[in-house]
Amino acid sequence: MTRFAGSFSFGSLALAVVLCAVGCHSNQDQPSTDATAQNQADQGQDPAAANLATASYNTTGAASASSSAPQPSSAPQSASPDTGSDYSESADDSTYAEPPVATAPQPPPALPDYQQPPCPGDGYIWTPGYWNYASTGYYWVPGVWTRAPYTGALWTPGFWAFAAGHYVRHPGYWGSHIGYYGGINYGHGYTGAGYEGGYWNNNHFSYNRAVTNVNTTVVHNVYNYTNITHVTNVTRVSYNGGSGGVQVRPRPVEIAARREPIAPRMATQMQHEESYRNTKEQFVTPERARPTNLAVNKPIEADHNVKPEVRPLPQPRPEPHPAPPPAHREQSKPPAPPSAHREESKPPAPHPPTEHK
Repeated sequence: MTRFAGSFSFGSLALAVVLCAVGCHSNQDQPSTDATAQNQADQGQDPAAANLATASYNTTGAASASSSAPQPSSAPQSASPDTGSDYSESADDSTYAEPPVATAPQPPPALPDYQQPPCPGDGYIWTPGYWNYASTGYYWVPGVWTRAPYTGALWTPGFWAFAAGHYVRHPGYWGSHIGYYGGINYGHGYTGAGYEGGYWNNNHFSYNRAVTNVNTTVVHNVYNYTNITHVTNVTRVSYNGGSGGVQVRPRPVEIAARREPIAPRMATQMQHEESYRNTKEQFVTPERARPTNLAVNKPIEADHNVKPEVRPLPQPRPEPHPAPPPAHREQSKPPAPPSAHREESKPPAPHPPTEHK
């Protein structure tokens, strides 16, 4: 009996040691998890929220300025349309900053996935790659780092949109805030709403290491904001509207950004685009499903002659009106019969006879 009691005591003691070890290990892990959550909570608002304009007005059924921050979602971007907004997806809608520069009969291909080259230095802005159209089809313009043309300039990417039975491309532009770019998720900070890769801070651009490929020995203005809901473009849709397109309409903050002074693409950016127009490796063909160059390391230098200015809003095309009915013409009347009271014509009176002497 004594031997059994001793064995029981020894077993109880061993079990208690094991449970204590497990409990201590669990208690050690818990503070670490809490610290991580607390660290994310302490980060507060994303500094890149400064890239959004302030909307001082509401639209019919649309969100107010108090809800102007982007609301990312992991759902495919070809989800149901935003029925709360009454903005048109017409190519000449006043919410589009720049008029179309290209037209195509079919939608552009899906966006390819690629790695972002490292930022070459302070003051460069990432401009994502995109599809452009030539007579022989779609070709890919590689993503590239571009030095901002002026302090405070942010890049709003261009986008393709379905309008009037075809697809039109609106080019990107420079401005103080990020505007509407069709809700297209280009990646690398351009989630379809705003830009999360960095922001201007005291005349210097600060880069978010959690989103942007930066080398801190080359780029000095960096921060690390990790409390971001990353948006995955599952379908990689590259156009807005139409069948299968992204059904995202402009928000008030994007409309407000459009009405601020903006600047068009720099000449160096257009030269970059044109240089790939005749490069066959950049076209999608049945034999080539993926362009060769998706992003380039050599950056684009700034054209400092590009300045922001207030540009007139595009005027919507007038609605066609039915042709007016032909004017009522008075029918020609037959000539009136001669009146019975009309005086009959009389022969001229004879001259008096001439006297001959």
